[in-house]
Amino acid sequence: MSAVTPPVGRRERNKQEKLERITAAAGALFAERGVDEVTTQQIADRADIGAGTLFLYAKNKGELLLLVQNSMYADALAEGRAAAEAVPEALGAVMAIVGPVVACNRKQVDNGRTYLREMVFGDPEEPHHREALALTVQTEEAIAAVLRRDERMSETAATLARIVSAIMFTTMAPTANIGRSVAELLDDVRGQVQVLLER
Repeated sequence: MSAVTPPVGRRERNKQEKLERITAAAGALFAERGVDEVTTQQIADRADIGAGTLFLYAKNKGELLLLVQNSMYADALAEGRAAAEAVPEALGAVMAIVGPVVACNRKQVDNGRTYLREMVFGDPEEPHHREALALTVQTEEAIAAVLRRDERMSETAATLARIVSAIMFTTMAPTANIGRSVAELLDDVRGQVQVLLER
């Protein structure tokens, strides 16, 4: 006997539709102007909702940025996982995962850096912050999975994956790296990961 999924009610459909409008409005405004130049009122106006309604979905601008960036991060991670399937050697597979994540974070550098700051210092009780943290765990799990293909690293794969994740995030975050291209950042990450994996 197959389970029948009950139809989604009007109220839930309306909530989902508002969330989609908010995400689209915030994403467009953040991309156009950068997170620091956008107000929550502008997002509410673009989404065609009241400011009070906006705060039912995200309590502040940082949470709105997490909402927008989480979706892009999830897509980048999925792309990286798929690409890593076709790469047999560990370093190349790790970089196949890391590459789209770094590129996603650098689409708008200030937004990407603010996203990283929100991930580290935001309120872990907020749903969009929890989702961001879950994405970092999923990234580490994906990296660990490709490292486990090499039996020399199978026992330490989880620890190595955590270090790779730290390398990636600390390479993207510093002010000194604002002007560096995605390719330059990835070269830096690759060099550090290569040393780690060759130890």
